[in-house]
Amino acid sequence: MAKEQSTIRERERLDVREPRRYQVIIFNDDFTTMEFVVRLLISVFHKSPAEAEQLMMMVHRSEKAVVGIYSYDVAVSKVQRGLAMARQEGFPLRLTYQPEE
Repeated sequence: MAKEQSTIRERERLDVREPRRYQVIIFNDDFTTMEFVVRLLISVFHKSPAEAEQLMMMVHRSEKAVVGIYSYDVAVSKVQRGLAMARQEGFPLRLTYQPEE
């Protein structure tokens, strides 16, 4: 039996792009304590105590701050963990994520 040769070529299109990144933003409010925000930044976002203090002051002065840039899944997870921690402590802290510009 002779081998058949195919003249059909498979074309593989590779459109590989870097996954979209998301900013996690924390907002200032009049009820959440500064100490809690620092604790949240250390435990959820793995910031050093000095960096957490600096970010907390940035939020306090400018009403909001980007606390990290992550992949979609990680950003959603960190926002959910932060909000759960805030609600457990009774704080109305606001955290959101948005696509990086």
